Order: sequence, then structure tokens, then C-alpha cells
Amino acid sequence: MPALSKQTLLTEGRATLTLAFPLVAGQVGQMLVGLSDTLMIGQLGVVPLAAATFANTILYIPLMFGIGMTMAVSIRVSQARGAEDVAMAREALRNGLFIALVVGLLSVVLAGVLIPFLHLFGQEPEVAASADRYFLICAVSMIPAIGSMAVKNHADAMNHPWPAFWILLGGVLLNVFLNWVLIWGKFGAPTLGLEGAAIATLIARCAILAVLIWWSRGSRTIGEWVPRHWFKRPHGPSIRSLVKVGLPASLQLLAEVSAFVVATIIIGTISKEALASHQVAITCAATVFMVPLGISMALTVRVGEAWGAKAHDRLRPIVASGWILGALFTLFSATAVLAFPGTIAGWFIDEPEALAVATTLLLVSAAFQFSDAMQILSMGALRGLDDVHGPAWIAVFAYWVVSLPAGAWLAFGLDWGASGMWWGITLGLTLTAMLLGRRLWRKTAVRVG
Repeated sequence: MPALSKQTLLTEGRATLTLAFPLVAGQVGQMLVGLSDTLMIGQLGVVPLAAATFANTILYIPLMFGIGMTMAVSIRVSQARGAEDVAMAREALRNGLFIALVVGLLSVVLAGVLIPFLHLFGQEPEVAASADRYFLICAVSMIPAIGSMAVKNHADAMNHPWPAFWILLGGVLLNVFLNWVLIWGKFGAPTLGLEGAAIATLIARCAILAVLIWWSRGSRTIGEWVPRHWFKRPHGPSIRSLVKVGLPASLQLLAEVSAFVVATIIIGTISKEALASHQVAITCAATVFMVPLGISMALTVRVGEAWGAKAHDRLRPIVASGWILGALFTLFSATAVLAFPGTIAGWFIDEPEALAVATTLLLVSAAFQFSDAMQILSMGALRGLDDVHGPAWIAVFAYWVVSLPAGAWLAFGLDWGASGMWWGITLGLTLTAMLLGRRLWRKTAVRVG
């Protein structure tokens, strides 16, 4: 195996970064919707922000499941593009949108069933009471949100990620404008507060999906590769093919996401200030996380290409260069958080108690950013090696056997409050990063034959 020379790492790192850049931009564009909502809802006070946090946390599970399922669209479309199979690409997108519709509709049903029981999650009564309408409207918005990811993944696989990014960015700006109009009743609109933010999100997500479909159909470069008949009966074999690829990816995401959901609900039992502060910190951490996630998606492609070409001597340089990119980015992001935690928290919330807790959580987030980046980078590379089941079990063990019990003990046993749950999450992320990194390094050893 060739040595991991500086020149080799620079070459592989540059190639990974070139591929990752538009993917990172697209992921950040998605997160900006949540970031803008948190910034604007935070101006309404602690209770509305806590209610939004509670609602979005529960809905994060079907959203991540849908995103995992739509990952299959990019895989099948890239394979179709390589084989110059236009029909396969069309079927992948059309049936991927059908899967998105089903997941979205199930999200709405789930929300409708849960609304009468929101008070049973242990949140403060005023938080649970404020969340119901916002919760239901945001559940409906899952349908266009997941559908948009299917169309975007199709564009990414066709090597045209930038138009989708600009459409998503336009949707973010629309969401901000509609928030301003509907939350505070501008231009003669009713003052709807928290419910206005949910309506703004629904309208913006519907607009994003509509424009993405309109653009893809009219595009000179990919128009031929999108469905001609969008409302045909779903194609069974294509559905099964997408589920076979997307389900393991969804389960990996759910192992981590569900642990964060439980942690959020536990934090909500402490106080509404703790829950609002958690929302501020998790929004910042999730936005930062989009950069390692984009690099991870690029590693999946590059490792998969090298593995398929049996170029095993390239695997470790690709992986090592990806780890270096992730480490350099988190060094920058964690330093920024450590230097200005109070300032960053103050962008979102100004009530003294919540501000103090949010500042503390941001400091903890600086500690787990490195582990979070390393675990998602390793998981992306392992996916390129078709290794999905082992990492999923590692994630389940780290988050459910280690993170949550440790976090609960620190939060209540040692009375560390919300920061205790975050230190428990940090422990699980660190363990996951170590186990996945070790697994990946072993699997990328040069193989003969």
C-alpha cells in the first residue's frame, strides 16, 4: 500500500472537497429553514420556542426516516446515469416521490393521533398546550419537505446540484418573509404568532417542491431524465428496489435521531427554559453538522467508486483525507463557539435564565463537534463499502445503551440539568466515532484479488 504522503492526501482531499462543496451547500440550505424559524420564534418568548422545539423534535423522526429513504433515489439515479438508462432514472424519481408521499401522510396521521396525548410526554402544561396546532401544520409540511429531498437527490445524482441549491435558498428567503408577515401580522395579515410560523413553513416547502419539479421538467440537461407521467400507478419492483437501499440508511439515521428525540423530551421535563435553550444549542450544532454530513456524502461516492473499481490502495488515502477535512472544519467551528457562546445564544433568546443555559450547552456542543464529525464521516465511508448493518448496531448501542442512561444519570443523579444530557450525548458520539473509525480502518486495508 502506498504511504499516506502529503501529496496523496492533498490530491484526495481536493477531490473530496470538490464533490462535497455543492452537497454541503444543499444541506446547509435545508437547515437554514429551521435556523430562521428558531431565530424568529425565539423573539416570541420561551414558551413558543419550547413548544416549537417539542413539536419539531417529534417530527424529526419521520423527517429523518424520509430523508434516509430518499437517499435511495440518488443511488439508483446515479446507477441509471452510468448505464445510460433513462427509464430507470425516471422510475426512481417517480416512485421515490410516492415513498415520500406515503411517509409524509403517515407523519400527518401520527401527529393527529398524538395531539390529544402531548401532555403525557412530561412537558410543562403551557408548552404542550401551545404546541398542538403548530405540530399538526408542520406535520403536513413533511409531505413537500421529503418530496423535495427526492427531487434534489435526483438532481445531485445527475451532477446538477446547484440549481436545486438556489431553489432551496429561495425557499428559505420566502420562509423568512412569510414568518415576518404571519407571526407579527404585517401587510394586513392576522397576527398568528407560533401558528403563523408553521403556516409559513408549509407554504415555503410546498413552493420549493413545486419549483424543483418545474425546473427539472424544463431543464435542457436533465429534463429527459425526469418522469413524463408523474401520476401513474407505482411500480412495484422499483419501489422494492428503493426500499432495499433506503431502509438501512433510514435505520442508521433513526438510531441517532431517536436518541436525540428522547434526550430532548427528558430535557423538557426539567423546565421550559431548559427546553428552549436546548433548541437554540441543537439548532446551532445541527447547522454546523451539515458540513461534515456533506463531506460524508462525498466520501460515500468516492469510496464506493474506488471499491467498485477494486482500487483498494486508494481507500485509506480517501478516508484519511476526509477525516482531516472534518477535523480542520470542526477545529474552526468549535473555536468560534468557545470564543462567543453568549453572543451566539443571544441571537436567539434574551431571557436571562434561558440565555445562561443555552450558553452552557453551546460550550458542551463545542466538545462533541469533533466526535460528531468523525462518526458521520466514518459512517459515510462504510456505506460506500456496502457496510450498513454493523454500523447501525454500533449506533444503537452507543446512543441507547450508553448516551441516554449516562445523560439521565448526569442530568438528575448529579443534578447537572440539561448539560448533563448533553455530556451523555457527547459520550455516545465519542464511542461511536472510535468504534466506526476502527472498523473503517480495518476494512480499508489493501485486499488481494
